[in-house]
Amino acid sequence: MAVKKEAVTYLSLLNDIKNKKFQPIYVLQGEEAYYIDSLTEAIIDSALEEEERDFNLTVTYGIDADVKELMGACRRYPMMAERQVIVLKEAQNLKNNAECNIDLFKFYAENPLRSTVLVICNKGGNLKSKEFLSTLKSEGTGVVFESKKETESSMLNLISGYVKSKGCTIDVKSATMLRDFVGLDVARMFGEIDKLSILVDQSKQITPEMIEKNIGISKDYNMFEFEDALIDRNVGKAFKILDYFEKNQKNNPVQLITPRIFGFFVNTLLVQTAKDKSQKGLLERLDSKSTYRLNKFITAAGNYSKIACVNNISAVRRLDAQSKGIGSRQDAFALLRDLLFRIMTS
Repeated sequence: MAVKKEAVTYLSLLNDIKNKKFQPIYVLQGEEAYYIDSLTEAIIDSALEEEERDFNLTVTYGIDADVKELMGACRRYPMMAERQVIVLKEAQNLKNNAECNIDLFKFYAENPLRSTVLVICNKGGNLKSKEFLSTLKSEGTGVVFESKKETESSMLNLISGYVKSKGCTIDVKSATMLRDFVGLDVARMFGEIDKLSILVDQSKQITPEMIEKNIGISKDYNMFEFEDALIDRNVGKAFKILDYFEKNQKNNPVQLITPRIFGFFVNTLLVQTAKDKSQKGLLERLDSKSTYRLNKFITAAGNYSKIACVNNISAVRRLDAQSKGIGSRQDAFALLRDLLFRIMTS
């Protein structure tokens, strides 16, 4: 049976680049511009010394590029250096003519020069070049990295992976606190983790206390604690945290709070209605690897009825529409207070 090849990740690719394990061709494509820019910069920094770049670094942009000329440049040998780097940025802006047809790169992909590192950057979506990408895959002469926008779920995995790459550890609660405060801004998230990794003690553990002290998030007033208050049906704690959110709306907008409440009750309902109640079965149903999170939803499933979960999901959907001015002009946090009251009395 063939072994399934793992997808290329940002961290694994970055690690190879820093260890000078270069591919002849890199296609960096997708919606998350940070990863594309970061990997391109890493390739240049790792492949060329500063003094080698004048003669061995070529950077061109899609709007001005000529693919035939670029392929010719790729076949040149480096000058007084081990390799040269050629970067095509904004490939999505290539002109639609014979000289700029991206599929022409298929001929270079068949037999690339090993002393050249070609980097093709396509932001905003995937490269529209079936022939080139097919040749690249069949010949094994390069790597294709799809730069996707992070989701709330994937951000937790990214945080854990990046923290590990810094030689540190972080638990689920601390990772969730980071995600809730920083959001899905990858560049800012990595910057905050870089800062925390310098401040850790001998245990190399990033803790809630460190996050609270050095990033500004309160360990008592965050979505993680708010979710715990919902699980325990702790009315006082839930409204206290909501008061804090309202006073700090910049970091806690209603538009970020409501999806979390929605997801909380959807996952609780999934646990309640699962046919396979085993840990493995429930984790698969939730599409999660966190037993810690699973136990939270199992507790919630015992504290809310199925009909309560269904009604709360409907109420969150209604609030989401009303907070956008559909059917209501009431203050968004006033609507959220009404929702919380409904949830706690459901």
